[in-house]
Amino acid sequence: ETEPLTSKKDVSDCNEEDCKENGLLVRDPKSALRLVEDGNKAHLSQGNKGEAAQISNGYSGVQSSAPCKGQQQLMELEDRETWSKKIDFLLSVIGYAVDLGNVWRFPYICYQNGGGAFLIPYTIMAIFGGIPLFYMELALGQYHRNGCISIWRKICPIFKGIGFAICIIDLYVASYYNTIMAWAFYYLVSSFTAELPWTSCTNAWNTGNCTDLGRANASWAPHSASPAEEFYTRQVLQVHRSNGLDNLGGISWQLTLCLFLIFTIVYFSIWKGVKTSGKVVWVTATFPYIILFILLVRGATLPGAWKGVIYYLKPDWQKLLATEVWVDAAAQIFFSLGPGFGVLLAYASYNKFHNNCYKDALVTSTMNCMTSFVSGFVMFTVLGYMAEMRNEDVSEVAKDTGPSLLFITYAEAIANMPASTFFAIIFFLMLLTLGLDSTFAGLEGVITGVLDEFPHVWSKCRELFVLGLTIVCFLGSLATLTFGGAYVVKLFEEYATGPAVLTVVFLEAVAVAWFYGITQFCNDLKEMLGFAPGWFWRVCWAAISPIFLLFVTCSFLSNPPELRLFDYRYPYWTTVVGYCIGTSSIICIPIYMVYRLIITPGTLKERILKSITPETATEIPFGDIRMNAV
Repeated sequence: ETEPLTSKKDVSDCNEEDCKENGLLVRDPKSALRLVEDGNKAHLSQGNKGEAAQISNGYSGVQSSAPCKGQQQLMELEDRETWSKKIDFLLSVIGYAVDLGNVWRFPYICYQNGGGAFLIPYTIMAIFGGIPLFYMELALGQYHRNGCISIWRKICPIFKGIGFAICIIDLYVASYYNTIMAWAFYYLVSSFTAELPWTSCTNAWNTGNCTDLGRANASWAPHSASPAEEFYTRQVLQVHRSNGLDNLGGISWQLTLCLFLIFTIVYFSIWKGVKTSGKVVWVTATFPYIILFILLVRGATLPGAWKGVIYYLKPDWQKLLATEVWVDAAAQIFFSLGPGFGVLLAYASYNKFHNNCYKDALVTSTMNCMTSFVSGFVMFTVLGYMAEMRNEDVSEVAKDTGPSLLFITYAEAIANMPASTFFAIIFFLMLLTLGLDSTFAGLEGVITGVLDEFPHVWSKCRELFVLGLTIVCFLGSLATLTFGGAYVVKLFEEYATGPAVLTVVFLEAVAVAWFYGITQFCNDLKEMLGFAPGWFWRVCWAAISPIFLLFVTCSFLSNPPELRLFDYRYPYWTTVVGYCIGTSSIICIPIYMVYRLIITPGTLKERILKSITPETATEIPFGDIRMNAV
């Protein structure tokens, strides 16, 4: 009877001769394998490792009972936590990819960029850019079974700064994304009334500009504001009490309480790992689809719904000649699928080794794109109803963008429906669940990355680390809870994630394709899945996807967004602040490269070679033994 290489059997010191007797698989500093068994040595290099004791493609192994001190040992890892069921993983990935942006961003970008014609560049960018990157991250995480920081020791150590940059980006996202959910939570609580508070102009927060079109003799003027708009701006956000980013004003205690409750839910959903979060997503990932179906049926039965659908899908073929349409399509599919946040690496690392992540990538990315498309019908049937009710064109009704499309336009439409309280409750509950599983995922990306990098510090006290992380995120969100917090949210949304994440994924694709090597990566996939990727995937990973990312990044940097929210125009200095925020994360990458070269011994050439060579092997489960991938 033999022991697995990861046996917890007591170990004792042994010299090299003892290792021979034990049959230990040793990796020497020159990355060659020395296979010693019963005193007989067999030497093999990476280029000729198939000549001795090969168990499967790319892996060699022998059984051993005790490792030797003083030599580079096989990693003694406890069995990594895995998903309870395959469906837990799929729902978690779908829940992460399908978020608030699918509901408001895609419909707006679609009708702004040519309606049905926009689906052509969107599909092309998904096939050649988004899905290959999505598949690549799932495969890397599942094969190497590490988070976003420590995984680089097995791929290309000099790029380890990418992992630290990802963690900082995730913290920035957590500092503003959850505030949007706090707004939705506020709306949800306010919906438990017989008459929705944004229905009339008779409330304490309303002004003389409030115009209720439901009243007789009411007419719309250029300075008019709907009850829903004033509820959002003056009661929920209270932006009238702030002068802009120069003077944010005080903190809204109502939103602070809402955010505290959200982080409480988040903490108790992820504190135990994927075993608990995998069960929570059964609700948070499936509930939005039930509500979307109900809202779609309700919207389709409203008068004027067909106007909205025509406006949504009517193709404008001339738009396809405009570069910005293709940039918007590339950016939308990229941010919708969500590579570059460490989440796909983290979630896939808890899969079983031979799980078919190829099929998972196709299923989840297709579900995400279809959800965006269907969400457009949900939004525009209601916008068509609003246009019919106001006797205006749909283009006049659909002026709001971003969160305003949800919290003003859609909220106003719900208020004018029969059974408005019921539809308001389920709609804002849907927004909450859409946001929650995305928050679970973003924080899990940080948690897995840090715990895998510092297991000796945090592996036994995950709950304490998660608590500290949620407290940090909550405190980091305080600026977004001020009366001018909406201006901060807009600034972070535009600058903290966009160019930074694009840069991170571009360097990630380059590191995997050009340094780790497409051939090695495809061999890894063959070992894991039983088949090697075809030429399409190889070409995408090696050339098309990096070009895709470079194209979008350069477009972002060459045309910085001119920020405006409500009547507030962002001053010029906010652009400088925005770029500083974005740079603060990706600066980790060159800093770590310099640090790595400094601490590595040898000449400059030797330092570079050592820094781009994987420094630790990937441990692959194979029955009762573990093998080192070299």
